[in-house]
Amino acid sequence: MRLIDTADCYQWHADELGHNERLVARALAAYGSGADDVLVATKGGRGRPGDGTWTVHGDPRHLRRAAEASAARLGVAAIGLYQLHKPDPAVPFADSVGALRDLADAGTIRMVGLSNVDPDQIRTAREILGPRLVSVQNRFSPAHPTTRDTLDLCTALGLAFLPWSPLGGISVSAVDDPGTTTPPPDTPFHALARDRGVSPQQICLAWHLALSPVVIPIPGARRPASIRDSAAAARLTLSQAELARLSPGT
Repeated sequence: MRLIDTADCYQWHADELGHNERLVARALAAYGSGADDVLVATKGGRGRPGDGTWTVHGDPRHLRRAAEASAARLGVAAIGLYQLHKPDPAVPFADSVGALRDLADAGTIRMVGLSNVDPDQIRTAREILGPRLVSVQNRFSPAHPTTRDTLDLCTALGLAFLPWSPLGGISVSAVDDPGTTTPPPDTPFHALARDRGVSPQQICLAWHLALSPVVIPIPGARRPASIRDSAAAARLTLSQAELARLSPGT
């Protein structure tokens, strides 16, 4: 199974809602029957008004309309995995999750995921959704390990954990603060990469995969070479001694 992660608000300009979803749909259509084993995961509940900020929209009516629009843009009868992009502090979390349950009941989406949530919210969603909740997508990387508690809970519950921006501390990404410079090549990940003759990014992704069988990192890529390099991490096995170098004390 191949996974493509996107969102309705992944766009360049404010008037391009659904831009990336349309690109994904075009790419899969061109791929033909080979796209049958591709799981497209999209998200709803956030917006980008064009001034550099992000908005949050967890109202059930908005989520229903957003999911239906995403399905239409993707050209599918039902979205494979639909994720709440971020809890809305102005809307009871249970109400937002209830909207996703209703979308699953209606057949608009097949599976439900959460993003940017804490352990208590995961437990609440689990009570509402039951087995329809299959994944959690939180920021997690060597530079941002603070959501390890959500990874541990996902492991215990058998939920897929999708770290976004998984190369933090190894590479600079679009979510880093403006002016962030490339990390110096003196981290344990860089040192081990030199020893193994691979890229630091491969070492980092292999580290993610070794943390738990539920981890599915979702690195971004702008170049085909980066995509191939990231994919190679799935074939890279790190020894316990190497993992100890990367995660001392764990």
